[in-house]
Amino acid sequence: MDIIKIQQYKSTFDTITKNINDEDGNTIEVWYARELQEVLGYARWENFAGAIGRAMESCKTLGISIDDHFREVTKMIALAKGAQREVQDFMLTRYACYLIAQNGDPKKEEIAFAQSYFAVQTRKAELIEERLNEIARISTRERLRASEKMLSRNIYQRGVDDIGFGRIRSKGDYALFGGLTTEQMKQRLGIKNGALADFLPTLTIAAKNLATEMTNYNVEQKDLYGEVDISDEHIQNNRSVRGMLGQRGIKPENLPPAEDIKKVERKVAL
Repeated sequence: MDIIKIQQYKSTFDTITKNINDEDGNTIEVWYARELQEVLGYARWENFAGAIGRAMESCKTLGISIDDHFREVTKMIALAKGAQREVQDFMLTRYACYLIAQNGDPKKEEIAFAQSYFAVQTRKAELIEERLNEIARISTRERLRASEKMLSRNIYQRGVDDIGFGRIRSKGDYALFGGLTTEQMKQRLGIKNGALADFLPTLTIAAKNLATEMTNYNVEQKDLYGEVDISDEHIQNNRSVRGMLGQRGIKPENLPPAEDIKKVERKVAL
Protein backbone atom coordinates (compact mmCIF):
# COMPACT_ATOMS: atom_id res chain seq x y z
CA MET A 1 0.00 0.00 0.00
CA ASP A 2 1.63 3.28 -1.09
CA ILE A 3 1.88 6.42 1.03
CA ILE A 4 -0.80 8.26 -0.95
CA LYS A 5 -3.36 5.52 -0.34
CA ILE A 6 -2.44 5.40 3.34
CA GLN A 7 -3.04 9.14 3.64
CA GLN A 8 -6.34 8.82 1.78
CA TYR A 9 -7.54 6.02 4.05
CA LYS A 10 -6.49 7.93 7.17
CA SER A 11 -8.31 11.04 6.00
CA THR A 12 -11.45 8.98 5.32
CA PHE A 13 -11.40 7.30 8.72
CA ASP A 14 -10.77 10.63 10.46
CA THR A 15 -13.64 12.25 8.57
CA ILE A 16 -16.33 9.85 9.82
CA THR A 17 -15.21 10.20 13.45
CA LYS A 18 -17.82 11.75 15.74
CA ASN A 19 -17.20 13.33 19.15
CA ILE A 20 -19.89 12.88 21.80
CA ASN A 21 -20.13 13.45 25.56
CA ASP A 22 -20.61 10.45 27.83
CA GLU A 23 -22.70 10.41 31.02
CA ASP A 24 -19.82 11.99 32.98
CA GLY A 25 -19.41 14.79 30.47
CA ASN A 26 -16.21 13.38 28.99
CA THR A 27 -15.69 13.68 25.23
CA ILE A 28 -15.19 10.35 23.45
CA GLU A 29 -14.70 9.36 19.82
CA VAL A 30 -17.31 7.16 18.16
CA TRP A 31 -18.01 5.78 14.70
CA TYR A 32 -21.37 4.75 13.27
CA ALA A 33 -21.42 1.24 11.85
CA ARG A 34 -23.33 2.18 8.70
CA GLU A 35 -20.65 4.74 7.80
CA LEU A 36 -17.82 2.40 8.80
CA GLN A 37 -19.35 -0.31 6.60
CA GLU A 38 -18.82 1.78 3.49
CA VAL A 39 -15.29 2.83 4.44
CA LEU A 40 -14.33 -0.80 5.06
CA GLY A 41 -15.55 -1.84 1.62
CA TYR A 42 -18.62 -3.88 2.59
CA ALA A 43 -21.43 -3.58 0.03
CA ARG A 44 -24.03 -5.50 2.09
CA TRP A 45 -25.03 -4.68 5.65
CA GLU A 46 -25.71 -8.36 6.34
CA ASN A 47 -22.06 -9.23 5.74
CA PHE A 48 -20.81 -6.35 7.86
CA ALA A 49 -23.26 -7.23 10.65
CA GLY A 50 -21.54 -10.62 10.77
CA ALA A 51 -18.19 -8.93 11.42
CA ILE A 52 -19.82 -6.84 14.16
CA GLY A 53 -21.27 -9.99 15.74
CA ARG A 54 -17.87 -11.69 15.76
CA ALA A 55 -16.32 -8.57 17.29
CA MET A 56 -18.93 -8.54 20.05
CA GLU A 57 -18.18 -12.19 20.80
CA SER A 58 -14.47 -11.36 21.04
CA CYS A 59 -15.29 -8.53 23.44
CA LYS A 60 -17.38 -10.87 25.58
CA THR A 61 -14.65 -13.54 25.60
CA LEU A 62 -12.14 -10.97 26.85
CA GLY A 63 -14.44 -10.18 29.77
CA ILE A 64 -15.12 -6.63 28.56
CA SER A 65 -18.62 -5.15 28.73
CA ILE A 66 -20.18 -5.16 25.25
CA ASP A 67 -22.52 -2.30 26.18
CA ASP A 68 -19.53 -0.04 26.86
CA HIS A 69 -18.33 -0.33 23.26
CA PHE A 70 -21.26 -1.40 21.03
CA ARG A 71 -24.39 0.70 21.47
CA GLU A 72 -27.26 -0.31 19.19
CA VAL A 73 -29.13 2.63 17.68
CA THR A 74 -31.56 3.16 14.82
CA LYS A 75 -31.07 5.22 11.69
CA MET A 76 -33.50 6.54 9.11
CA ILE A 77 -32.58 5.95 5.46
CA ALA A 78 -34.19 7.56 2.44
CA LEU A 79 -36.28 5.49 0.05
CA ALA A 80 -37.92 6.33 -3.25
CA LYS A 81 -40.41 9.21 -3.47
CA GLY A 82 -39.26 10.76 -0.20
CA ALA A 83 -40.15 7.77 1.97
CA GLN A 84 -37.92 6.71 4.89
CA ARG A 85 -37.21 3.46 6.63
CA GLU A 86 -35.76 2.72 10.05
CA VAL A 87 -32.69 0.46 10.04
CA GLN A 88 -30.34 -0.99 12.63
CA ASP A 89 -27.07 0.83 13.35
CA PHE A 90 -24.38 0.78 16.05
CA MET A 91 -22.46 3.53 17.78
CA LEU A 92 -18.94 2.14 18.15
CA THR A 93 -15.98 3.10 20.29
CA ARG A 94 -12.45 3.02 18.92
CA TYR A 95 -11.92 -0.34 20.65
CA ALA A 96 -15.08 -1.75 19.02
CA CYS A 97 -13.81 -0.62 15.62
CA TYR A 98 -10.49 -2.31 16.34
CA LEU A 99 -12.26 -5.59 17.12
CA ILE A 100 -14.41 -5.32 13.98
CA ALA A 101 -11.29 -4.79 11.87
CA GLN A 102 -9.69 -7.82 13.52
CA ASN A 103 -12.77 -9.88 12.65
CA GLY A 104 -13.18 -8.50 9.13
CA ASP A 105 -12.09 -9.89 5.78
CA PRO A 106 -8.27 -9.60 5.82
CA LYS A 107 -8.17 -9.74 2.01
CA LYS A 108 -9.78 -6.31 1.86
CA GLU A 109 -7.21 -3.52 1.64
CA GLU A 110 -9.45 -1.28 3.72
CA ILE A 111 -9.58 -3.89 6.51
CA ALA A 112 -5.80 -4.27 6.49
CA PHE A 113 -5.41 -0.51 6.94
CA ALA A 114 -8.12 -0.36 9.62
CA GLN A 115 -6.39 -3.06 11.66
CA SER A 116 -3.29 -0.88 11.88
CA TYR A 117 -5.19 2.41 12.22
CA PHE A 118 -7.29 1.32 15.19
CA ALA A 119 -4.56 -0.84 16.76
CA VAL A 120 -2.15 2.09 16.97
CA GLN A 121 -4.73 4.38 18.48
CA THR A 122 -5.98 1.71 20.87
CA ARG A 123 -2.43 1.08 22.08
CA LYS A 124 -2.00 4.81 22.70
CA ALA A 125 -5.13 4.78 24.85
CA GLU A 126 -3.87 1.70 26.71
CA LEU A 127 -0.54 3.41 27.42
CA ILE A 128 -2.31 6.50 28.75
CA GLU A 129 -4.52 4.37 31.00
CA GLU A 130 -1.48 2.43 32.20
CA ARG A 131 0.35 5.65 33.06
CA LEU A 132 -2.68 7.02 34.94
CA ASN A 133 -2.90 3.79 36.95
CA GLU A 134 0.81 4.05 37.80
CA ILE A 135 0.40 7.64 38.94
CA ALA A 136 -2.61 6.67 41.07
CA ARG A 137 -0.59 3.88 42.73
CA ILE A 138 2.32 6.22 43.45
CA SER A 139 -0.06 8.79 44.94
CA THR A 140 -1.71 6.16 47.14
CA ARG A 141 1.70 4.95 48.35
CA GLU A 142 2.68 8.53 49.20
CA ARG A 143 -0.47 8.92 51.29
CA LEU A 144 0.37 5.74 53.19
CA ARG A 145 3.91 7.00 53.85
CA ALA A 146 2.48 10.27 55.17
CA SER A 147 -0.11 8.62 57.43
CA GLU A 148 2.47 6.19 58.84
CA LYS A 149 4.86 9.07 59.49
CA MET A 150 2.10 10.90 61.32
CA LEU A 151 1.29 7.78 63.34
CA SER A 152 4.94 7.36 64.28
CA ARG A 153 5.10 10.97 65.46
CA ASN A 154 1.80 10.76 67.32
CA ILE A 155 2.61 7.62 69.26
CA TYR A 156 6.17 8.74 70.06
CA GLN A 157 4.57 11.54 72.06
CA ARG A 158 2.45 8.89 73.78
CA GLY A 159 5.17 6.64 75.11
CA VAL A 160 5.91 4.41 72.09
CA ASP A 161 9.41 4.27 70.56
CA ASP A 162 10.44 3.20 67.04
CA ILE A 163 10.64 -0.48 68.01
CA GLY A 164 7.13 -0.30 69.45
CA PHE A 165 5.89 1.39 66.29
CA GLY A 166 7.31 -1.50 64.26
CA ARG A 167 5.42 -3.98 66.41
CA ILE A 168 2.17 -2.01 66.08
CA ARG A 169 2.49 -1.84 62.31
CA SER A 170 3.29 -5.57 62.13
CA LYS A 171 0.22 -6.45 64.19
CA GLY A 172 -1.86 -4.32 61.87
CA ASP A 173 -0.59 -6.32 58.89
CA TYR A 174 -1.38 -9.55 60.73
CA ALA A 175 -5.00 -8.41 61.16
CA LEU A 176 -5.37 -7.08 57.61
CA PHE A 177 -3.90 -10.16 55.93
CA GLY A 178 -5.95 -12.73 57.82
CA GLY A 179 -3.28 -14.04 60.20
CA LEU A 180 -0.24 -13.70 57.96
CA THR A 181 2.67 -11.69 59.31
CA THR A 182 4.50 -9.03 57.32
CA GLU A 183 7.36 -11.46 56.64
CA GLN A 184 4.98 -14.23 55.63
CA MET A 185 3.29 -11.86 53.18
CA LYS A 186 6.67 -10.91 51.72
CA GLN A 187 7.47 -14.60 51.23
CA ARG A 188 4.02 -15.21 49.76
CA LEU A 189 4.53 -12.42 47.21
CA GLY A 190 8.16 -13.32 46.49
CA ILE A 191 9.56 -10.06 47.89
CA LYS A 192 13.26 -10.40 48.67
CA ASN A 193 14.14 -6.79 49.41
CA GLY A 194 12.19 -3.66 50.27
CA ALA A 195 9.05 -2.78 52.19
CA LEU A 196 5.92 -4.90 51.77
CA ALA A 197 3.82 -1.87 50.81
CA ASP A 198 6.14 -1.12 47.88
CA PHE A 199 4.95 -4.30 46.16
CA LEU A 200 1.26 -4.18 47.02
CA PRO A 201 -1.44 -3.32 44.45
CA THR A 202 -3.18 0.04 44.79
CA LEU A 203 -6.24 -1.44 46.48
CA THR A 204 -4.21 -3.01 49.30
CA ILE A 205 -2.10 0.11 49.80
CA ALA A 206 -5.32 2.12 50.09
CA ALA A 207 -6.66 -0.40 52.62
CA LYS A 208 -3.53 -0.09 54.77
CA ASN A 209 -3.75 3.68 54.54
CA LEU A 210 -7.41 3.76 55.60
CA ALA A 211 -6.67 1.64 58.67
CA THR A 212 -3.69 3.84 59.56
CA GLU A 213 -5.70 7.04 59.13
CA MET A 214 -8.39 5.59 61.42
CA THR A 215 -5.74 4.81 64.02
CA ASN A 216 -4.31 8.32 63.79
CA TYR A 217 -7.77 9.79 64.28
CA ASN A 218 -8.74 7.61 67.24
CA VAL A 219 -5.38 7.93 68.98
CA GLU A 220 -6.10 11.64 69.28
CA GLN A 221 -9.87 11.45 69.78
CA LYS A 222 -9.66 8.75 72.44
CA ASP A 223 -6.42 10.16 73.88
CA LEU A 224 -4.80 6.73 73.77
CA TYR A 225 -1.46 6.23 75.49
CA GLY A 226 1.05 3.40 75.45
CA GLU A 227 1.81 0.58 73.06
CA VAL A 228 -0.90 -1.81 74.27
CA ASP A 229 -3.86 0.54 73.79
CA ILE A 230 -2.59 1.95 70.50
CA SER A 231 -1.77 -1.51 69.20
CA ASP A 232 -5.29 -2.77 70.05
CA GLU A 233 -6.76 0.22 68.22
CA HIS A 234 -4.65 -0.42 65.12
CA ILE A 235 -5.54 -4.12 65.11
CA GLN A 236 -9.25 -3.36 65.31
CA ASN A 237 -9.05 -0.83 62.47
CA ASN A 238 -7.25 -3.29 60.20
CA ARG A 239 -9.80 -5.97 61.05
CA SER A 240 -12.60 -3.56 60.17
CA VAL A 241 -11.02 -2.75 56.82
CA ARG A 242 -10.47 -6.44 56.13
CA GLY A 243 -14.13 -7.10 56.97
CA MET A 244 -15.25 -4.40 54.54
CA LEU A 245 -13.13 -5.92 51.76
CA GLY A 246 -14.41 -9.38 52.64
CA GLN A 247 -18.00 -8.24 52.15
CA ARG A 248 -17.05 -7.52 48.54
CA GLY A 249 -15.34 -10.89 48.13
CA ILE A 250 -11.80 -9.49 48.40
CA LYS A 251 -9.05 -11.11 50.47
CA PRO A 252 -6.01 -8.81 50.41
CA GLU A 253 -3.58 -11.68 51.00
CA ASN A 254 -4.73 -13.29 47.75
CA LEU A 255 -4.19 -10.25 45.51
CA PRO A 256 -1.14 -10.58 43.23
CA PRO A 257 1.95 -8.43 43.82
CA ALA A 258 2.57 -5.30 41.81
CA GLU A 259 5.78 -3.92 40.35
CA ASP A 260 8.23 -2.41 42.84
CA ILE A 261 6.92 1.12 43.46
CA LYS A 262 10.45 2.53 43.21
CA LYS A 263 10.73 1.23 39.63
CA VAL A 264 7.33 2.69 38.83
CA GLU A 265 8.37 6.06 40.27
CA ARG A 266 11.50 6.09 38.10
CA LYS A 267 9.46 5.11 35.02
CA VAL A 268 6.88 7.86 35.57
CA ALA A 269 9.62 10.43 36.17
CA LEU A 270 11.12 9.82 32.68
